[in-house]
Amino acid sequence: MSDLQHKWDRIYSQREAADPKPAAMLSQYSHLLPKQGRALDLACGVGGNTFFLAQRGLTVDAWDISPVAISQIDQRKGPADNIRTSVVNINDGVFAKNYYDIVTVSYFLDRQHIDDIITTLKPQGLLFYQTFTREKAQPGGPCNPDFLLKKGELLSLFSQLTPIIYHEEGLIGDASKGLRNEAILIAQKPAMLKPPLN
Repeated sequence: MSDLQHKWDRIYSQREAADPKPAAMLSQYSHLLPKQGRALDLACGVGGNTFFLAQRGLTVDAWDISPVAISQIDQRKGPADNIRTSVVNINDGVFAKNYYDIVTVSYFLDRQHIDDIITTLKPQGLLFYQTFTREKAQPGGPCNPDFLLKKGELLSLFSQLTPIIYHEEGLIGDASKGLRNEAILIAQKPAMLKPPLN
C-alpha cells in the first residue's frame, strides 16, 4: 500500500457517511451534459460526481486510489449497472484514446496527467474541472502549492480545449460571498485537436 493510498483510506474511513454531493461545476451547469454517453470521474472520492452523472443517464467509470472510497460507492450504488468502480492510482491508469464523452475532476490536481485527460476525451467531449487555487479568500484546501492552481492556470493547462465556462473569483469584491478559493473550467475538445503551443 502506498503512502498516498493509506492517507486517503484513513480520511475516508474517518468521515461520516453522508450522501455525497456533486461539485458546483456539475450542479450549476448540468444543462450542458449530454443525455447519454460514457463519463470518467477521476479521483472520484465517495462519488458525488459519479452518482450525479449516473442519475442523468451516463455510464460512469469511477476511479480512485482509495479502496475505502470505492467500497463506499459500491455499497451505495447497489445493483446500478451504469456505474463501474475501479481502484486506480492515476500513475498506473490506462486512458483509452477518444473514449469518454465527459471527464470530471474535482479537488484533484496532477499536472503530469493533463495530456491523458485530453487524450481520453472524445472529439467534442466535455471536461468539467474544479479545484483549489493559490489565491485564498478564506482558509481551506491544501497548503502545498503543487496542489493549488495559479491564477488562470486551469485555462492554460487545457489550452487545447475550447473553454465554455471559466469561473475564478479570486479576491474581487466581497470575498465572504461567492465561490472562493477554487477555479472551475468546463471545456470542449475540438473535432480536430491542434498540437499544443510550446
